[in-house]
Amino acid sequence: MWMQHHAGIYRSADAGAHWTRLSPPSDDFGFAVAAHPRLAQTAWFVPAIKDEIRMPRDGALCVTRTDDGGQNWEIMRHGLPQRDAYDLIYRHGLEVDEAGERLAMGSTTGALWSSDDGGRSWQLVNAHLPPIYAVRFV
Repeated sequence: MWMQHHAGIYRSADAGAHWTRLSPPSDDFGFAVAAHPRLAQTAWFVPAIKDEIRMPRDGALCVTRTDDGGQNWEIMRHGLPQRDAYDLIYRHGLEVDEAGERLAMGSTTGALWSSDDGGRSWQLVNAHLPPIYAVRFV
């Protein structure tokens, strides 16, 4: 189980009986978590600065990914705005498909991105939507 909220990123390997706080290389505040459907140690997160400053650090949006339960992290930025980004991703605004390769992400500023390679690169689908509260693959 994975969790990201006001107090950081956590992982439980025993169905929530115990939680371990993780230390990603970027900010650990945020809400969105997408867990790989078959690989239990793989998950994606979208960091923000903190509760009082709900935006990406330095105005540069990124997605972080771990493939080993939080021991190592990859920061993925390709295709995401790297200046003047004020996007916050809500709890249900990041989704991974059933194969674990395609992701979709929608922001509070109405931008929608997709990735076909596990989050390594992103394509802007639309930048002019209303605030996005949830995305889903159907």
